Amino acid sequence: MDFWIILYIIDWVLFGIVTLTALYLLFFTVMSLFFRKNEIPKTKHQNRFIILITSYKNKGVVQTVHSVLGQTYQQRLFDISVISDHNDEMTNFRLAQEPVTLLVPNFEKSTRAKALQLAINNLPQFKIYDIVVILNAGNVVEPEFLENLNAAYESAGTKAIQTHLLSRNRDTTVSRLGAVFEEINNSIFRRGHIAIGLSAGLQGGGCAFNFDWFRSNIFNIKSAWEDKELEALLMRQHVYVDYFDQVYVYDEKTREAKDFNRERGRWIKAQYLILLRNIHYLPMALLNRQYNWADKIIQWMLIPRMVMVAIIIFMSIILPMIYTSLAFKWWGLFAITLLIFAMATPDYLVDEKWDITFFKTPLVLMKSIPGLSKIADFIERKELEREKKKKEKEKNKKQKRKK
Repeated sequence: MDFWIILYIIDWVLFGIVTLTALYLLFFTVMSLFFRKNEIPKTKHQNRFIILITSYKNKGVVQTVHSVLGQTYQQRLFDISVISDHNDEMTNFRLAQEPVTLLVPNFEKSTRAKALQLAINNLPQFKIYDIVVILNAGNVVEPEFLENLNAAYESAGTKAIQTHLLSRNRDTTVSRLGAVFEEINNSIFRRGHIAIGLSAGLQGGGCAFNFDWFRSNIFNIKSAWEDKELEALLMRQHVYVDYFDQVYVYDEKTREAKDFNRERGRWIKAQYLILLRNIHYLPMALLNRQYNWADKIIQWMLIPRMVMVAIIIFMSIILPMIYTSLAFKWWGLFAITLLIFAMATPDYLVDEKWDITFFKTPLVLMKSIPGLSKIADFIERKELEREKKKKEKEKNKKQKRKK
């Protein structure tokens, strides 16, 4: 087959796939602009909570426990269960001093689903709970968290709600990038969806469920991507997931590029594995007008944003070297993608370090590709050396002025 025909086929197939993803993201980004925070009405009814905190090799769980214990909500109305999986002895010792149920499993293959199932199995039989809250180690909540969550749950009238996850730390390029991606997710998959009446996406942490529903369904989870499986169960059972933008959970973001890319890789794998398990439901979901379920399956069919950006950048750079006119549409798509990210990113994240984060994003992407990771490390080293020299020059200038 002729080289040019092959090139045109690859070019247009990739462009079509990426464009569909971009259009989906653009639509919900625009819809998110019409999202309005509803005031959460106060309620006299007080639910009884069980808070499950999962921790795998994470010392930050101690801080999470302290933040939950500092609630303004009546302490007799909530219990805490900590699943401390493969944490060090000192962390477990500190947790044992707190008024929590401490479970120390030794799973051969640890998963969050197993941890949650263990916690449910070990709850006291004589206690009755209304709501189960799932937090990750490293999460921190405000003193009014349970009070606000109780009121939100009562006003929602559904069995599942997602709170607003915010980044606790933005001290490195990678953590700032993680914070930006988190808020883009909130704009597209939560605010945008809620604005047109569709179900919000779960984030794995900072979510709350009707206790009876959760206890009945958590044991159906068999994989390591429990949040995706829970979403599938919720959608199949026609359970709407509501989102409350003003109920905050602060999450600690990873600081290293290798951890950031490993995390994204795991999520991409989970996305496509759950898609393969559920894609056969799509025709019936559309025929039965189960729009939430159909939207969720279509969402899993999209190209992950990191992959989408990588393809756009690659094609925008390579095609001009072969045939310039083929690159025009990719440049236009790149501009649209930047517009999507700009609209979906809240103003508070566009600070004095925004430019640095934006321009270093390709380096983070390169570190996920074996052949390019060394080049990215080299560029980063040179940049650090340049910054160091710049600081030394400024320091020397200040010293000369003093003299």
